[in-house]
Amino acid sequence: MTTTTATSPTAAPREAASPTAAPTPTAAPAGGRAALLLLADGRFPAGGHAHSGGAEAAVKAGRIRDAATLEDFCRGRLHTAGLVAAALAAAGALGIDPAELDAAADARTPAPALRTAARRLGRQLTRAARSVWPGDPGLEALAAAYPRGAHQPVVLGLAARAAGLGPLDAAHVAAYESTGGPATATVRLLGLDPFEATAVLARLTPELDEVAERATAAAHRARRAGTGALPAASSPLLEIGAQAHAAWPVRLFAS
Repeated sequence: MTTTTATSPTAAPREAASPTAAPTPTAAPAGGRAALLLLADGRFPAGGHAHSGGAEAAVKAGRIRDAATLEDFCRGRLHTAGLVAAALAAAGALGIDPAELDAAADARTPAPALRTAARRLGRQLTRAARSVWPGDPGLEALAAAYPRGAHQPVVLGLAARAAGLGPLDAAHVAAYESTGGPATATVRLLGLDPFEATAVLARLTPELDEVAERATAAAHRARRAGTGALPAASSPLLEIGAQAHAAWPVRLFAS
């Protein structure tokens, strides 16, 4: 996979609400690791199980054949789409205006199929998060502004904020999702040994931590300088594969 990073100057972002003034839900104390585990759990009803993160197209193209090629795929996805998603999630958790973040996500997602998938996942995550953390003003405002769904990483950032989590927590969840989804899908697509798939994720954990930290640092820069400071890592094969995959008459996963 090719990785490039581009930034463009924009006006400083407006914040949906001052981070110091925003209410902290009593159900999930700030920094609560149980809430972090809940959001990262694949059983959280956010619809991720129906998406392969590009793995289905990569399997058909022969780019994922075994544990070694799965690791290559997940590493490439982590440092491109995963980094972008983690930065958007961290920025959402910081309280940067969700409308600006959603526009930034659109600009960083060239393939219409991926934009559609991201909004579908965002709509489902919004629904789940509003049920789990009812009455959160950020989630309620987001649902009203984006009835068809905002981009999933943006929603994830606001869900993390509603749960009392910080930007690094949100970045970790997004980065983990960028690898965990394809790994789980590949077990189903190839009949890969789940122990091998999990070992792939374990080997990637140092890089996942690094990506989450880079993403969080970028989110803090975006808070000062605008969303142009967020990473715009490119992953052309994911974009091309997603468009081709969307046209398949029969497929196991939605994306």
